[in-house]
Amino acid sequence: TPDCAACEEQASAIAASFLSQLPKLRRLVLSDVQAAFDGDPAATGLDEVAFSYPGVHAVTIYRIAHALWTLGAQVVPRMMSEQAHAEAGIDIHPAAEIGESFFIDHGTGVVIGETTQIGCRVRIYQGVTLGALSLPRGAAREQAGHKRHPTIEDDVVIYANATILGGQTVIGRGAVVGGNAFVTGSVPPGARV
Repeated sequence: TPDCAACEEQASAIAASFLSQLPKLRRLVLSDVQAAFDGDPAATGLDEVAFSYPGVHAVTIYRIAHALWTLGAQVVPRMMSEQAHAEAGIDIHPAAEIGESFFIDHGTGVVIGETTQIGCRVRIYQGVTLGALSLPRGAAREQAGHKRHPTIEDDVVIYANATILGGQTVIGRGAVVGGNAFVTGSVPPGARV
């Protein structure tokens, strides 16, 4: 059984560190809300975006869960991401790394895997999967801790139902991935796929 005093001490340290990150989290969430407003001509205001866009909801929960994850918490961030998944249909692993001004438009069916890295000012649409390549039966545990999901550089747009797989796959800065594309290899900066 775990030493309860040690658990309580660790929880207190995580909570204190988390509270010190609130100004940074606020700035990140505001950049995401602004990106959603700027990226959707149907948006009538920042308040509408903040309170009614499922992508913004899921990304806000991700931001909090990610902060807790990086501080050493694991169960609560996973619970948060699963709750967001249930509410918005958007599955973002709390260990994924996502830059500022991130916008998921429409959102339903989006999957962002554990080792995904996403740069700044990235926009994705519904049904996008940023996942791992399939592994042979029994090999999954061997891959724990390895980069298995793609890297998406700054200013990339990924349209509806695109699937991008693999830890070595890099979508270069400013690239556009079209709807229903299936990508398992890198895309150069500025390219259209």
